Amino acid sequence: MPGGPGGRVPPRAAGGQATLRLAVRLCPSRRPEPRMTSDQMIVSALTLLALAGFVLQPVRYDAVALLLLLALVLTGQVGPQEAFLGFAEPAVTTVIAVLAISRGLQLAGTVDLLLRRLGGMRGRPRLQVAAQTGLCAGLSAFMNNVGALALFMPVALRNAYREGYAPSRALMPLAFGSVLGGLVTLIGTPPNLIISAIRQERTELGAYALFDFAWVGLPIAVLGVAYVVLASRLLGDKRGARQEVDAGDYVAEARLGEKSPAIGVPLRALESMAEGDVTVVGLFRGPNRTLAPPGEARLRAGDVLLLEGSADALRDLVELAGLSLTEAGGEGKARGGLTALVAEELEAVEAILRPGSPLIGRSPAALRLRSQYGINLLAVSRQGRRVADRMNQIVLRSGDVVLLQARREKRAEAFQALSLLPLAERSVALGRPQHAWLAGGLFLAGILAVLFELAPAHIAFTGVVAAMIVARVMKPDEAYAAVDWPVVMLLGALFPLGEAMERSGTIALLVEGLAGPAGALPGWALVGGLMLACMLLSEVMANNATVLLMAPLALGLAEAAGLSQDAVLMAVCIGTSCTFLSPIGHQSNTLVMEPGGYRFQDYPRLGTPLALLCLAVGTPLILVFWG
Repeated sequence: MPGGPGGRVPPRAAGGQATLRLAVRLCPSRRPEPRMTSDQMIVSALTLLALAGFVLQPVRYDAVALLLLLALVLTGQVGPQEAFLGFAEPAVTTVIAVLAISRGLQLAGTVDLLLRRLGGMRGRPRLQVAAQTGLCAGLSAFMNNVGALALFMPVALRNAYREGYAPSRALMPLAFGSVLGGLVTLIGTPPNLIISAIRQERTELGAYALFDFAWVGLPIAVLGVAYVVLASRLLGDKRGARQEVDAGDYVAEARLGEKSPAIGVPLRALESMAEGDVTVVGLFRGPNRTLAPPGEARLRAGDVLLLEGSADALRDLVELAGLSLTEAGGEGKARGGLTALVAEELEAVEAILRPGSPLIGRSPAALRLRSQYGINLLAVSRQGRRVADRMNQIVLRSGDVVLLQARREKRAEAFQALSLLPLAERSVALGRPQHAWLAGGLFLAGILAVLFELAPAHIAFTGVVAAMIVARVMKPDEAYAAVDWPVVMLLGALFPLGEAMERSGTIALLVEGLAGPAGALPGWALVGGLMLACMLLSEVMANNATVLLMAPLALGLAEAAGLSQDAVLMAVCIGTSCTFLSPIGHQSNTLVMEPGGYRFQDYPRLGTPLALLCLAVGTPLILVFWG
C-alpha cells in the first residue's frame, strides 16, 4: 500500500534531534521566541474571524467564506488574479458533477430497481431497517449522501407505519448510514475529494484513486451500519410514532363537483373505492366543520372532503370518484381533477422542507406559491400524523413532506428558491419518461473510466452529466437545481486560504509551535488525536471547511513527527466525515430530525458510541494501510 514520501525519521537523525534537544535544555542561553510577521498576523486574524463566523453563523457559511476571500484579497494576501482559482479546482468540479448525476439517477428511476426489493420484507422490521440502512450506505458511496437519504426516507417511513414500529428507529440509522457510506470511495463525500486535491498539490504522491479510501472506510462503514441497526432501539418511540398510518400519508382537500358519481354515496362507500387506503378525516359543508365524520353520512355536491392517504391512493380516488383537488390558497377554484395532474407540462412531486426554507412557519394561504413560483401545494404530511386542519390553516414546519404540482420549466427554479429537497418520486411524477438502465449505464461507464484511469474524476463525471442531458434523462435546469451551490461557494472560496497560510508562513509557525508535543506522541496517538479534533470541529462548522483548514496543518505535523503524510490526511478525512453527535453536524442528520420526532439529545445517545467505534477502528487501520 502507498505511504508518505516523507517516511519516518531515520534512527541516526532521530538520535541527533534528541541530542540537540538535550543540549538546548542544558545550555544556559535562551532560545529566541519566533516573531510573527505582519502577513502572519493578518492571515491568522482573518482565519480566527472566519472560524468564529462558521461557529456562530451570523450569516450562512458560504457567505462567511466569501467574506474571508474578499478580506484576503483586500489585505494583499491573495492576488486578484488568484482569488477565484479555487472554483477551477478539480475537486469542486467533481462535487458539482456528482450532485447532478445523483439527481439524474433519481429522475430516471434507476434506484427504484433497488427499492422494489424491500417490498418482500414485510413482517420483518429489523431486516427492513438493516436493508434500508445498508442500501443507503452503499448508494452513498457513489452518489451524494443527501440524495441517497432522500430516496430512502419515504420508503423507511412507509415501512415503519405499515409494520407498526416507530419511524425514529429507522430514520436516524438511515441518516448515519448515508454518512458512513461516503467514507468508502473518492466521490462518496466532498471531504474525500478535497483531501485528494490537497494530496496532489502539496505532496509528490498525486491524487487518490477511486477506491483508495475503502481500505479504511469500508470496515468502518460495515461495522457502523451493523451498530446503528442493532442499537436503534436506544432511540425508543418518539412522538407521533404510534399511529398506524401509511408512510406517505398526506392530508388533501377534494371537492365534489355537480357531476361526481360520489354524490349521494355514504362516506364508507367512498373509502371503499380506494380499498381502505384513503380515510375521510374531515367534512366541510358550508360553514359546518365535522372532523372524523360518521361513515353513513351521505355526500352532496359542493362538499369539501379532508382526505388522508398516500399520494398514489389519493390520485386513484380522485379519478374514480370524479373529485377535484382544491387549491391550498383558498381561492375557491376547482383544480380540474386528475387531468390537471397528468397534463404534459405539469407534474406532481414530493419534497421535504429543508431547514431554513422560507416556507417554514407560514401557512399555504399566505405563500402565493402559484403566482410567485408557478406551483401549487396539494397536500402535506407530517410524521405520518393526521393534520386535522384545512390546508390554508396549516403552518408548515421543517421536515414536512409536501406534494406539489409544478410546471416542468419552473420546478427547478422554485425548488432552489424555496429550499425544497425532492424525494424519490415513486411514480408520483406523471408523464416522466423512464431511462433507468441508460442512466445507470452512463454512471457505471464514468466509474470505470476513473477506476481504470482512462480519465480523471472531474472529466469523467462531467462527461456523464453531459451524456444524461443529451439523452434527455434530465434537463439542464434540473442539473443546475441539483447542485448545492452554498457548498460549491464554500469550497471555491476557501481553497485560496490554504495558499495564503502557506505563503505567509502561518502554517510553518503553527507547526513549529506544535512540533514538540506532536513529536513526543506515538503515531497512533497523533492519528487518533487528529481524528478526534476533526470530529469535534466538524460538529460546529462545515466539514468541508474543517478539512481545508486542518489538512495543511496535519501535513506539517506529519513531517515534524516523522509520520506518513497519507496517515494524517486519512485521519483528517475520516474525522471530518464522522459527524454523528448533533443534528447540525451533517445535513443528513438535520433532515431526519423533524420527521423522526428526535430531540437534540437523541443524537449523542446513538452517535457517541458510533463516533468512538470509528475512532477505535479507524486509527489502527490507518496505521496499517497508510502508516
